[in-house]
Amino acid sequence: MPRIALIEELTKGPIPPGSNILVEYDAASQWFAASFTIAAEWLRTGGRVSYCVAIRSPDSFRTQLNQLGLRAEELETHEKLMIYDWYTTTLGQKSTEKHAVDSLKVADLSLYFSKEWMRIPSSPDLLRVTDDISCLSRFNDEKNWVEIFLSRYVPSTSRANSTTIRGIINGVHSDWVYRTLEASVDGIIDFRLQESGKGMKNFMRVRTLRNVAFDSEWHALSVDDSFKVTLEK
Repeated sequence: MPRIALIEELTKGPIPPGSNILVEYDAASQWFAASFTIAAEWLRTGGRVSYCVAIRSPDSFRTQLNQLGLRAEELETHEKLMIYDWYTTTLGQKSTEKHAVDSLKVADLSLYFSKEWMRIPSSPDLLRVTDDISCLSRFNDEKNWVEIFLSRYVPSTSRANSTTIRGIINGVHSDWVYRTLEASVDGIIDFRLQESGKGMKNFMRVRTLRNVAFDSEWHALSVDDSFKVTLEK
């Protein structure tokens, strides 16, 4: 089976397919680089990736994968990689990507999601990543976008027997949003940036996982010239 870089380095075994993982991250942390690393390693170990870009453009994501030693366009041609474009929609423009939405309003997303995701077959080799779901709050009130998360996004993961990782920014939503989403998922990962010695340092931890034993300590992260993220030894 493909492996989830960084996260499964802190677990006692593989995370079961069908798991929903929520990443709560500081806005200035290295979550985005880490998400690229996770996607690249999953692809490199034989899996398929569906990556939803909300904060970075699709081409930025392709460039990053190429820097990590993969050929993004070739992977897309063979449907090993599917890039879903929310980013262009957040700019008020129409995307030219194969996979894209024209609106991030809940009513439109619900229809799109039902057509695209609710009927897919069992796909344990599929990793689904969304870099940031906080952008939904720009177009919807809290109750509505949290409801679509609970009624569409979470059930579709277990139904498809895939693994899903979704990021949300720390400190920009109400406490009710975080507590409600946390109760609905199988695991929570934290990324933070803090003062350490003479400068700033990035850390990650596994806060909780329901289905596998894990190391819950904070671990420092290193980022190399290709923006690959690794755990410091």
